[in-house]
Amino acid sequence: MKKNLTYLSILTCLLMACSKDFTDLNPISQRNVNEFYKTSGDMVIAVNAAYKALQMDGTYNQSYWVMNEMRSDNTDGGADITGLGADLNLIDNFNENAATAEIVTSAYLDTYVGISRCNIIMSRIDAVSMDESLRNRIKGEALFLRSLFYYNLAVNFSKVPLVTKEITVEEGRTYAQSSATEIYKQLATDLIQAESYLPVKYGSADVGRATKGAAATLLAKIYLTTGNKSAAIPVLRRIISDYGYTLLTSYAKLWGIPNKNNAESIFEVQFKGGGTNTGNKFTNAFSPLLVQSTGAYKNRPTAEMQAAYEPNDQRLAASMNPINGPLNAGRFILKYGTTTAYNEGDADYNFMVFRYADVLLMLAEALGDTPESYDLINQVRHRAGLDPISSATPGTFTDKLLRERRVELAFENHRWPDLLRFGKATDFMKAQGKTPRLLFLIPQRELDINTSYTQNPL
Repeated sequence: MKKNLTYLSILTCLLMACSKDFTDLNPISQRNVNEFYKTSGDMVIAVNAAYKALQMDGTYNQSYWVMNEMRSDNTDGGADITGLGADLNLIDNFNENAATAEIVTSAYLDTYVGISRCNIIMSRIDAVSMDESLRNRIKGEALFLRSLFYYNLAVNFSKVPLVTKEITVEEGRTYAQSSATEIYKQLATDLIQAESYLPVKYGSADVGRATKGAAATLLAKIYLTTGNKSAAIPVLRRIISDYGYTLLTSYAKLWGIPNKNNAESIFEVQFKGGGTNTGNKFTNAFSPLLVQSTGAYKNRPTAEMQAAYEPNDQRLAASMNPINGPLNAGRFILKYGTTTAYNEGDADYNFMVFRYADVLLMLAEALGDTPESYDLINQVRHRAGLDPISSATPGTFTDKLLRERRVELAFENHRWPDLLRFGKATDFMKAQGKTPRLLFLIPQRELDINTSYTQNPL
């Protein structure tokens, strides 16, 4: 995949979907799109553009961590209450406005950029003369990526347009909102197909592309989100038995540039600094280095997050700098290389989306309060240097599992979806003195364009 990064500049004009007036569900090109999408090479470039959408500010480079970590009790907006800091604190406290919350609007729009790129692939690839195995692989990648984009929309907005084909701008204006239930049903169908098309792994040139394990992991997460635990169990067992993942021996070895795409990693958003236009901006956003006197860094771990770690939990030192910790800058995230300053938007660190520890904990969730579930949880705890737990350990099974997920997967965009899925979001946010909204507001511009749309509860 890395060797194809040089082609991405071509895609900026071919595949951007960024109208100022509405959600553009069909990309507009300066080059006639009918002259493109003709060869297998064109389709490889097209799917690379779909991956590129994962790097946008409205997806994993900014909006997703704001909406899935900072919205929760894991992090807050930091001490700065000006500029971006002010916007973050409004979102953190459930006070953002549907008309002015640019980070939320960017999430909505940029996610549809990714969806539109996937839809073009699915609509055009069957007409291209190409190797059938490559055709199916690209279809699998597009179906996985579209599902990942839609999962983030459904979790955070619930009812959004469900578009699964290439459409015109005019058609995009008339698409009705679909319920989260309808969206998840479509995603399950798509991910079953994607898993059948995708390989278990790739050669070194294509590391970072979606695999069977990635499709299956998202499928299992969707089953759990919809309450279908029985369907999730065989999918999770298949990942464990067939796809070759393993827990690394050290939690610290999960992180850092030399450890990208390791044996525990199932899917990461690939970033590469050095002036390639594919670096990340979140590393510097999380870093206290340039603003130590004010603590103005973003996505700051909360005191509750620090307190969630048990004594001697090795994950703490690898995940965050605690207050009174070894680095004198208060609480800040360490997973994404925040002790080194990079040029803005040009850091090398990937964003971890799915990894094997999540699979083990999801299987425990699907199985419920059983000895096997505790065995799965204890595999994760053992790696962290902690004693095993059991049904005799104080607390409900749900509370113990949710706490384990919190510290194991901290700052990886799981906490807010977990709180929603476990039915705990309202209680946990009220404990912080907040009045929560479980869904983000649909951007006002979408309501202005299509008057049949309904707003989420205030």
